[in-house]
This record gives sequence, structure tokens and C-alpha cells, in this order.
Amino acid sequence: MHTFRSADLDETRQAIGESFYTTRIDPLGEPGEFESRIDTAHVGSLTVGDLVLGADLRMRFGELGHYHVNVLLDGTLAWRQHGRAEAVATPQRGCVLDPESVTRIDHWSRDCRLLALKIEPAALHRQLECLLDRTLRGPVDFTPDIDVSRGAGRSWARLMSWAVEEARDADGLPGHALMAAPLQETLLNGLLLAADHPYREELAAPAPPLRPAPVKRVLDLIHAHPEHTHTAASLAAVAQVGVRRLQEGFRQHVGTTPTAYLRGIRLDRVRTDLARAAEGGAAGTTVADVAFRWGFGHLGRFAAAYRDRFGESPSHTLRHPGPGSPHKAASSPHTAPGSPHTAPGSPHTAPGSPHKAPGSPRKADEDRAERIVPFRTAP
Repeated sequence: MHTFRSADLDETRQAIGESFYTTRIDPLGEPGEFESRIDTAHVGSLTVGDLVLGADLRMRFGELGHYHVNVLLDGTLAWRQHGRAEAVATPQRGCVLDPESVTRIDHWSRDCRLLALKIEPAALHRQLECLLDRTLRGPVDFTPDIDVSRGAGRSWARLMSWAVEEARDADGLPGHALMAAPLQETLLNGLLLAADHPYREELAAPAPPLRPAPVKRVLDLIHAHPEHTHTAASLAAVAQVGVRRLQEGFRQHVGTTPTAYLRGIRLDRVRTDLARAAEGGAAGTTVADVAFRWGFGHLGRFAAAYRDRFGESPSHTLRHPGPGSPHKAASSPHTAPGSPHTAPGSPHTAPGSPHKAPGSPRKADEDRAERIVPFRTAP
């Protein structure tokens, strides 16, 4: 664990910026005596901390870029994020901050001591996808406070406290390579079960029957790294069974083939990125950039698969921001990811339908594809 002590406000600001986020700190009233204590450690990709600043302060942050949870041991913390009213965190109610909002702490009380958890969005999203066994269609919108006075919230806060205390020991288990990943997973699982968010009820529902280990190994790999080059043979090697047996297992327990499932997950990731770019999240994004990023090497075939899955061209998604853009994602409960979405002869595939008319977005994508040499083979 890294330990920082200082009686200097600028040094404290710099220490918070190095371990957590860049901030501006202003004293409230006369500064008086000031002595900060900041202890931080890494648990996998997570950052945990125990912070005491010893003064009444106001703090300003930009967008955090991470999910962040504060569990207070003493004092109070008055805070707000863009578009939300001011809230006050106490030892009974912690706070959960989202990655994409400008953040303010209007009053860090002199007696405030808190445990902090900084979470990479990708790590949280991967963990939730593994628990749900499907792809997310956007960020996780947590309720901004978490009850740590009882039930699951209190259990999770105790787990946080244990992780921080154990991290103080250089020879303790949290610092061991064999323990870091399981402990990170436990902290994320606990938060997802204790905090309020749109997926909580689904997590609390009885789990479906377990899939066979070979199938689950492949599903875990696909969800973790859909952008990698995968073949039927390489997936079978991960499953530790033959290709034919893996395909039979997928048809029985997932309802589609491994390569079709992989293609569906990739398409869902593309759609999420395009929708985010359309809403202003990534200026200069192109369909080709996003398609290649997620493992599609032939834009024509990609555009056709995208239209079949979502009923519109990828360029249309990129040009038309709006709520619910991934509304037709194949990860809906009615259709297994990667399975067909339109029957032969449906409006999306009927001869002469507007989707295949010359000059349509799909035709433009296909024309561009002829000028691009595929560098990665999609299943």
C-alpha cells in the first residue's frame, strides 16, 4: 500500500490526482491546521483507498472516467454530479459516482474519513456481462447512493474495509497474484448485488441451469475478447473438445453455433460504439474504424449482417443519435445472440426491398468494402 502524509494543500491535490482524479481543492473558511492522510493500493485493476483530509474543503473534478464508490467511516460528504441535486453521504449511506459526469464535492467535512473504490468501466462491464451471460447495451446507471447500514450494502462495505486493511500488509493475500483477480471479482460482484441499478433484479433472479463447462469456457472467452481472431478450431481448443462436439453443445444449450454467437456479440459491440459516437461520444468515428476494431474484415459482409440483425445500416446508426438506438439488439430474451432475426422473405430480405436499392447505405458500405483489403477474417 502506498502511504501519503502532508500538511500542504497543493501536495495533497497532486496526490489525489495521481491515485484518483485531477482536482481543484479550496478550503472552506479559515484553513487552520491541515494534515492529510491518503493510503492507496491496487487490487487487480481496481484502486482502493483510505482518505482523511482533516479540513473543511470544496473540491472540483471533471468527468471521472471511472465508476467510483465512497464509503464513509466518519463525517459527511456533500456532493453532486451534473444534472443531479446535491446529495450527502454519511456512514450510513455511501455514494456511487458515474464515469461521465462532471463531479463536485461541495463540502468535505473536517472529520470525514472514507474508503474509496475506483473502478475501470471495462472491468465492471465485463463482470456484469459474465454474470448475465449476455452483452450490455450501454453503461450501468447506478442509483447515486448505497445503503451500507444493513443487508447486502453493509456486507459489501465490510468487504471493502477488509480489502483496504489487508492491503496495508505488503505480505498480505490481496497483493498476491493468485488473489488479486478473485478479490477484484468479489468486490465487483458484491457491488453489483448491493447497489441499485437496472440489472439488479435480473442478477437476483434464480440462475438458469448451468451450461456444460466446455460451452461456458467458450462463452467467457467470446464475451471477454470478441475482437480477437477466433476460429472454430481455436474455440474448440479452448473448450477442450472437438469442433463437432462444441457445435452440438452450443446448439443444445445456446441455440446457435459458436461462430454465429461470436458474430452476434461483435455486432452488438459495434452497435453500442456507433450509438455512443452518434451521441457525441467519439468525434471522427467511422463505420470502418468500429467494424475493424471488433474483428470484421470485410465491410460488405459486415454491413449485410448488421442490417439483418438490426434492421438498419451501420451508417444510419452513426448518423442518427437517439434514445434506445440498440433497441433491436439480438441479445433480447426472445432471440439467442447470433441467431437469425428475419425469416426468408421478410421485409428485410425481400427482393427489391428498399434495403438493397442502389445508392442505399448498405450499397455504399459494400462499395467501400471492395476498395479495402481485409486484414482480419470474421467468422
